[in-house]
Amino acid sequence: MRVIGLMSGTSHDAVDAAAADLALDGDTLVLRPLGQFAVPYPEPLRDLIAATLPPAATTTRAICALDTGIGQAFAGAAVRALRELCDGRADLVVSHGQTLHHWVEDGTVRGTLQLGEAAWIAEASGLPVVSGLRSRDVAAGGQGAPLVGLTDTLLLRALPGTPAALNLGGIANITVVAPGADPLAFDTGPANALLDAAVRHFTGGAAAYDEDGRRAAAGRTSAGLLRVLLDDPYYRRPAPKSTGKEHFHLPYLRRALAAAPTPRADDVLATLTRLTAVTVADACRAHGVTSLHVSGGGTRNPVLLRLIAGELPGVPLRPSDALGLPSAAKEALAFAVLGYLTVNGLPGTLPSATGARHATLLGSITPGRLPLRLPEPAARAPRLLRIAHPGP
Repeated sequence: MRVIGLMSGTSHDAVDAAAADLALDGDTLVLRPLGQFAVPYPEPLRDLIAATLPPAATTTRAICALDTGIGQAFAGAAVRALRELCDGRADLVVSHGQTLHHWVEDGTVRGTLQLGEAAWIAEASGLPVVSGLRSRDVAAGGQGAPLVGLTDTLLLRALPGTPAALNLGGIANITVVAPGADPLAFDTGPANALLDAAVRHFTGGAAAYDEDGRRAAAGRTSAGLLRVLLDDPYYRRPAPKSTGKEHFHLPYLRRALAAAPTPRADDVLATLTRLTAVTVADACRAHGVTSLHVSGGGTRNPVLLRLIAGELPGVPLRPSDALGLPSAAKEALAFAVLGYLTVNGLPGTLPSATGARHATLLGSITPGRLPLRLPEPAARAPRLLRIAHPGP
């Protein structure tokens, strides 16, 4: 089955598109990547997303405009992926959409909202679309995040020791596969969320992120600010757990700076980069991680990677590319896997990774141009994921 995966993460800057051929071979899911690209959001749409994210107030009109605009942006990416990555032939599109709110109270997820109406994608591409993948896990008592846990587990299971997969997006999440234990996945805390918010604030919007970590490299960690930031109760909560920009945003940072004034902007950025490194390393140490496979936008920040490596001596850091999954496309491919499992009648979650009462089939299916025909349910769920080399 040829599947297109579409994803936009908590950095809300672009739609990541990736395509793959997927097939079950006994207890192994075989994935052959077909390529990937990213399509930046149109600036007015990105500005509207930024203006609507918590803690901002909003209107139903803005939510409607976002649902349509994001859906159309995803539809454009799907059509381009169908043409450029799939030679005009695909069976399914899987859309994560754009998270606008992840509703967490006292560690319990009450709901989660991803916008980007799937009808726009189905209408433009003519293909059936699996969307709304997080909500079913939440309904079953889970965190609804991080949903990459199953794909990570299938990929890491064949590796020695206690491997972990780390994704550095707006929020950092980790999947740990320890021998003799159930897989675990959770958000460790902010990766780029506070950093990007700080850069936009200090530059008056002239810059959106700390390119190559240069400003953090020019600053020094403020021990007082780091102490205030690390005092957040989130870090002490047991996994599974999840968080988002509803918690880690500019007003949050301003409150921390009020408690621990840090005059130089570069020192603030250095401290925020160190915060991510420390919280990731704490999570890895707590679960005995022996190797770390990294993906996401944060991999383009060499300062952040250097700090994480420094916090974890003896634990090799490798890009997910070394396992065959391109770092920039990993989440889009992970959601392609989840949609593939859904249409084949297989669950897309691990209760130990999300905290749900049981594993669930994820998402809703929007028919394409033709009548919807689903495969016969697969006889058994895969245990492993094998990445096949691209070929003709």
